[in-house]
Amino acid sequence: MASLKGKMLLALTISAAVQSVYAEELTIFAGGSNQRPDILRGVLDDFERQNPDIKVKVETGGATSELQRQYLSTVLSAKDDKIDVLALDIVNPAQYAKAGWLEPLDAYLGKDKKAQLAKYLPSNASANIVDGKLVALPFTADSMFLYYRKDLLAKYNLPVPKTWDELATVAKTIQKGEGKPDLQGLSFQGAPIEGTVCTFLLPYWSQGKAIQKTKGHSELEKSAAVQGLNSWLSLVEQGVSKKNTAEVKTGDTVNEFKAGQVLFGINWGFAWSKFQNDADSKVKDQIGVAQLPALKGGESVSCAGGWQWGVSAYSKHKADSVKLARYLSQPEIGKRFAIEGSILPVYPSLYEDKEVLKAVPWFADAQAG
Repeated sequence: MASLKGKMLLALTISAAVQSVYAEELTIFAGGSNQRPDILRGVLDDFERQNPDIKVKVETGGATSELQRQYLSTVLSAKDDKIDVLALDIVNPAQYAKAGWLEPLDAYLGKDKKAQLAKYLPSNASANIVDGKLVALPFTADSMFLYYRKDLLAKYNLPVPKTWDELATVAKTIQKGEGKPDLQGLSFQGAPIEGTVCTFLLPYWSQGKAIQKTKGHSELEKSAAVQGLNSWLSLVEQGVSKKNTAEVKTGDTVNEFKAGQVLFGINWGFAWSKFQNDADSKVKDQIGVAQLPALKGGESVSCAGGWQWGVSAYSKHKADSVKLARYLSQPEIGKRFAIEGSILPVYPSLYEDKEVLKAVPWFADAQAG
């Protein structure tokens, strides 16, 4: 009996080893911590169980979208086949497709393409169609919000501000009342990162202005752009925002808000999970989420974004890479990221899902474009 048991164990070990040798290995670039590779790993484990002939290795890197783009551009411009599936910021598909770095997906989806695209938020679906070709699949949406300390506004019986002038008044009142030198009235991104482009455009757009394209160039209405920039400078000059705001990145706002050093913070959807769930957060259950204020007389606007899965044109495993990208673009995966990471979904139906709203109640009012 012992001998038979030993032979069976040996056979199982050999079988597992053979499967490991012959399993196809895909490498997925999952972005940085804001894209929650920790949640992704669990999702990929489920994918591997459903597809035992495919193994998936996760590669991460780059704290900002800019750094991730630099890395991927270096790899892809060298026609390197080391990465199969790529997490792409919403501004990347057009650039990468034009460079020939992405595998078009139309032939893989076939007759399912139209029905598949109809299920996504329109802005996220259209961002992945370049010259009539589908070059990536939407994964998550994103948008900027105003985070605020509910407890402090309630303590001073003050409303959530609707304009930036109102925010300055509320912030200065609470800063004075609290008497804490390190309490920032507003933290926003001013460092040379992509998010700061959004920061700059928020007050411009709130004036009802748009970016004009003239002879292949993008142009702004100068007076409105200057007014918008001056509104940010005024917040710094009044002491509402700190003097070195030009060095503040997305993660800085997250960390300072978590530490209880910020009254109002501008950030993306993922930040709520950090504030509410991180072990070192000092503001759990004290966070409110609202639309961004506008300039006086203007309307509230936000900057929308999102992430998608593309397949490298240089992958040696294109069919299985597309299979993985399609798996990761399902509503069930979007729901998991919404519940576990407060990541905005690309499926409109999930903004009404009872389980999602139980975990992230403010999603009921957060549906992006």
